[in-house]
Amino acid sequence: MTSTRTIDRGAAEANALRALRESQPLPFWLDSGRAPAPQPALAGADTCDLAVVGAGFSGLWTALLAKEQDPAADVVVLEAGRVAGQATGRNGGICMASLTHGLSQGAELFPRENARLAELGLENLEAIARTVAELGIECGFERTGELEIASSPWQLDGLREVREEHERDGVPHTWLDGEELRAEIHSPTYLGGLWHHDSAILDPARLAWGLARACHERGVRFYERSPVTRLSRAGDGVELRTAWGALCARRAVLATNAFRPLLKRLRYHVVPVYDYALMTEPLSALQLEAIGWGRRQALSDAGYMFHYYRLTEDQRILWGGWDAMYYRGRHITAEQEDRPDLWAKLAGHFFHTFPQLEGLSFTHRWSGVIDTCSRFCQFWGTAYDGRVSYVLGYTGLGVAASRFGARVALDLVNGRRTELTELEFGRRRPLPFPPEPLLYPLIEATRRSTEHAELHDGRRNAWLRTLDRFGLGFDS
Repeated sequence: MTSTRTIDRGAAEANALRALRESQPLPFWLDSGRAPAPQPALAGADTCDLAVVGAGFSGLWTALLAKEQDPAADVVVLEAGRVAGQATGRNGGICMASLTHGLSQGAELFPRENARLAELGLENLEAIARTVAELGIECGFERTGELEIASSPWQLDGLREVREEHERDGVPHTWLDGEELRAEIHSPTYLGGLWHHDSAILDPARLAWGLARACHERGVRFYERSPVTRLSRAGDGVELRTAWGALCARRAVLATNAFRPLLKRLRYHVVPVYDYALMTEPLSALQLEAIGWGRRQALSDAGYMFHYYRLTEDQRILWGGWDAMYYRGRHITAEQEDRPDLWAKLAGHFFHTFPQLEGLSFTHRWSGVIDTCSRFCQFWGTAYDGRVSYVLGYTGLGVAASRFGARVALDLVNGRRTELTELEFGRRRPLPFPPEPLLYPLIEATRRSTEHAELHDGRRNAWLRTLDRFGLGFDS
């Protein structure tokens, strides 16, 4: 049976092309004119105590925390493009406390540690808030929480189960029935919602640029447009080679996430998945009144395929998600970033949710590549006799978790045994994905099965139930 929501959305998509007509293929956050001055590429030979590969959130937090732990350490960051140029500057700017992709996911994967992991996640979010305040980073940080929205009966049943888990575990939350939720945010599609109070919204690029500025002030050196092509032993440390130079370091932390790992052992543990997003023009006072949303919570759908959306400081709406696209061969290319069919689908879903905003236009459209792993949350390890550590696999929930990831990676590369390194969460790696040519058809089967379940009352077919039994999945 075809979902009636699909039919409604089809009607809404009639407005999509008009709304997209003037949009730019450019990440909104990176279009502010506030990016720091570019740094030189690595040319020739250099040395340092700690090399950090990648200048996204994971790499920036690693460099900053390393200088806090040892101000005298010589820290160098190598970045293939520009600071915050990839996933860090392309996400929704929803900063969630969870380290495990949600409390339920943590309970399934790490039942003995889940309560402590939830505490560590909240402590980590508080530490981010303190850092933003202490360093004076103007990134629009707001502790709004996140509302998880049900727009069909099966999603509402699932949310009620999550509510019961929260009540049993004493997790702060607010339940809104359909009438209460529609009074809070005016969408005819809403049936109920669970307001999680453990998240914030922010401008991710400005947070990253603020962290980079703080690193510079503490003596961290940056090389941009310096992709590392080879990692090898060098005396008591390692050597990282780029096209024009080489950096010898006593230790190194790898934070390349979705991009081709420098360690062969990691090649099958993550897959690059594209996520797509839109940004509207600023809403007028009348348009804001028409949708409510006075408490500015981040929003997401409770389904298997979901949208995430939030307001910006200048009253735009960021609208992203739904399709998580993997391209055959694990390729990451600029051509895959622009998908007119997916933009039209996303825009249609937007007007289905907020029909009162018909006539609103989108100014930006973009995508970003996510490091997806089979357990949906980050993992760590070491190489070269402990001289190298790595963290990756955030699966789209890394805005806050990246700081925690950096802490563990630093403990590992410095040879420190701490609570964080001894957790099963930190020691266990996810199951790898299969190589091509098996990978693409398996992911496509999963993606299509998930979409079918989403549009047919949440009914999971035999393929999805098999993945469930093995604790495997594919998501963004």
